[in-house]
Amino acid sequence: MLTYKYIARDPATGQKIRAEVQAENEQAAGKLIQSQGFAPLTIELSGDATKGLAKYFHRIRTKDKTLFSRQLATLINAGLPLVQSLRSVGDQTPSKPLKIIISQVIQDVESGQNFSTALSHHPNVFNQVFISLVAAGETSGTLDAALERLANQQEKDAEIMSKVKGAMIYPLIVLAVMLAVIIFMIVKVLPQVEVLYDGIPGANLPPLTTIMLAVSRFIVNYWAYLIILLGAGAFFATRWARTLGGKRVVDMAKMRMWPIGPLFMKLYMARFSRTGTTLVSTGVPLIQMLEVTARAIDNVHIESSITAAIEKVKGGKSLSEALEHDPNFLSLVPDMLRVGEQSGAIEQMLAKTADYYEKEVDNQIKTISTVIEPVLMVILGIFAFIIVAAVLLPIYSLAGQNIIR
Repeated sequence: MLTYKYIARDPATGQKIRAEVQAENEQAAGKLIQSQGFAPLTIELSGDATKGLAKYFHRIRTKDKTLFSRQLATLINAGLPLVQSLRSVGDQTPSKPLKIIISQVIQDVESGQNFSTALSHHPNVFNQVFISLVAAGETSGTLDAALERLANQQEKDAEIMSKVKGAMIYPLIVLAVMLAVIIFMIVKVLPQVEVLYDGIPGANLPPLTTIMLAVSRFIVNYWAYLIILLGAGAFFATRWARTLGGKRVVDMAKMRMWPIGPLFMKLYMARFSRTGTTLVSTGVPLIQMLEVTARAIDNVHIESSITAAIEKVKGGKSLSEALEHDPNFLSLVPDMLRVGEQSGAIEQMLAKTADYYEKEVDNQIKTISTVIEPVLMVILGIFAFIIVAAVLLPIYSLAGQNIIR
């Protein structure tokens, strides 16, 4: 239920009334006001509801949007009108924020707007690919098929991103545990060695132990400042990464840095091919497909390459020629596109390219997992050796002095 604030006139007294009412949509709110004997003048979504809606935007999961697309496709295919289908899906969705969005979309559709236009009012929920496919489906009369393709693509995208995130999380967890153990050893264990040496006249700590103890004192004395510094650094780094210059650096690092570079390149090629397949199969023109795909890739360098390719295509070149020798595209993509252009089967070739790179992403994730484990073990071994050496060298030094005496 949504909260609406309204201004209505009381026919008996002629006075204006300002109040709030809860209803599923604006139309239902108007009926409730009329049932109370008032004539509604204005009805609008309450400011609190709007704030709550903004707060929920980021909480709508891909799983919920996929279910929305698939259920809506099934109902429309069964012959139900769009508004009735939307109401049915809205009633069934377990996501409260998505339920609110669907309610607003229904209002816009009932007021005469196209479904794609109604969806475009919520860009944080429905991206350009979603809106373009729905618009193409509306134009061609195949909205159910477009929504089904959207559901399939969302599932594939979610599956791939889940695997990529899984591959990134494991080394981060290992590094975090490793860092915690190292800090514990430096802060708690090493100072005990210094206490031992303080009771022995003329005993000198080895240089390595002295350096590690200096680090220990610094952490103990300034840990609060370190946390503040790290927090501020993370905050400003995040803000910087959202700027155009920062995004250029981050996106280039994703494409070129070992070992994640090959993984992200294959991921971008899979995303380009899969999105292109979905758009072309729905009847979206080539230029529009490239414009939408460029925004869907989420990498400024590849987006720039696609934008340059659009200009070449407008100038009379084929898409395969426009992408050929581009350093931001793996060579298989223009090669497969060339075969598709020559055979008149671009959609099929893009689909095969997407399938190939999605499998390659799986293989790359396994490769990274295989390589990263020994690398992390070596790093852990080096740090462990330094800590152990800093602890044991003084003990061996004392033992040597006692033997000599």
